Amino acid sequence: MKHYKTALEDIVPLGQKLAFGSGHLANQLFPAALGVFMVVLVMSLGMNPILAGILGALPRFIDALTDPIMGFISDNTKSKWGRRKPYILLGSVISGVMYMIMWQLNPENSEMYNFFYFLVVSIFFYVGYTIFATPLIGLGYEMTPDYNERTRLMAVSQFMGQLAWVIAPWFWVIIYDQSLFDTAPEGAKIMAIWVGGLCMVLGIFPALFNKEMIVPDQDKMKDLTMGELSNNSKEFFKGIKLTLKNKPFLKLCGATFFIFNGFQTIAQFSFFIIVYYLFQGNTGAAGHWPAWFGSIMALATMFLVIPIVTKISEKLGKKNAFIIATLISIVGYSLKWWGFNPANPWLMFMPIPFLSFGIGGLFTLMMSMTADVCDLDELNNGERREGMFGAVYWWMVKLGTAIAMLTSGIVLHYIGFDESIEVQTVETLTNLRIADILIPIGTALIAIILVWKYDITETKANEIREALITRRGKVLHESE
Repeated sequence: MKHYKTALEDIVPLGQKLAFGSGHLANQLFPAALGVFMVVLVMSLGMNPILAGILGALPRFIDALTDPIMGFISDNTKSKWGRRKPYILLGSVISGVMYMIMWQLNPENSEMYNFFYFLVVSIFFYVGYTIFATPLIGLGYEMTPDYNERTRLMAVSQFMGQLAWVIAPWFWVIIYDQSLFDTAPEGAKIMAIWVGGLCMVLGIFPALFNKEMIVPDQDKMKDLTMGELSNNSKEFFKGIKLTLKNKPFLKLCGATFFIFNGFQTIAQFSFFIIVYYLFQGNTGAAGHWPAWFGSIMALATMFLVIPIVTKISEKLGKKNAFIIATLISIVGYSLKWWGFNPANPWLMFMPIPFLSFGIGGLFTLMMSMTADVCDLDELNNGERREGMFGAVYWWMVKLGTAIAMLTSGIVLHYIGFDESIEVQTVETLTNLRIADILIPIGTALIAIILVWKYDITETKANEIREALITRRGKVLHESE
């Protein structure tokens, strides 16, 4: 395999990588914290689980619908501040403030008051989150035109993003610590202010310190503002159609959908297995073990998976690195059968170094590969549309999350899991452990099949880049 040396001007300075990574820390901390905070609605505010489920699903559905619109707006905005950064700044402020307000709930309020209060504020939160996250993803795709530097950039952003998953499992411990807060709703109120404020500050850094791409023929872009979106509906749907016709991109979306869907479907199974299989339903004995399991997995992803996957990608190419990482994760999922052992709880950490390669390799490589696809799209269609590609890609992630939430509940129901009893049957626990292993292995194998014929290699990516330079010259970045 032919390798190309990264040109000095294509290297993203460490400071900019860290600024971009801080945005991804905020981008990941919001959903990581939400997953923990949502427990408070049912356990401490007495909300009907069905109503809590609606609060989890409906705003996310609206969020998924607005992603492509925001991608189109970001791609076609012209301003002296850029086409991404104004939205990143605005969205980080809106989402941070809305997150703080969203959790100011009181137990003495009626159930329906809390329901509609949370629903309305969370819709505003997700609108702000879309305004922030969609341009942020597009910004990452355009920060460097180099095949390998893109992977290094995404490795730094994913490394920092994983900090969210190290921290988030402990929010539950803090919120329910009676030495800190009299009640869990009070803990959620105060923690929400800290989380929202932290995410707001972290989210502003990319808007302040990152540089946007300047394409030589940028003047040909359509000048678009929010108010003009209705007059550009044909261009909007044309953009979606062109994005969905890109076969390499569809392979990346499909692989992401299956890997992430499989991971999310069984995400809560580990908690149930630890509590009900290792500790026979004794939540007191289970203690902090579930939180440690989540944190150690995130740390393994940060310090083991991301560096190794980045090196494999540079040596063997991104597609091969993805296949290798996914196969290693299959080994990890298989080892869960022996790792979850009531006689020795410490063995639960044994599979983590292997199974962490699944999600850790996925987003490090797929975001880098999507940046390569954006170059191919420009070569074929003459426009830079990173925002639209980012929006459609993350729409697929969110679709996977929604389906996984539904699938997870169905699986738990059909294996006979009964949340009203402390001790589950042996058959139920055996079936739960089997599902915890086989579901992600099955989806991982499908993902490998989907990317098997993905053909944008390092050589082809550089050929595409040279063709683009010949057509419209080299891209620049702000202040260059």
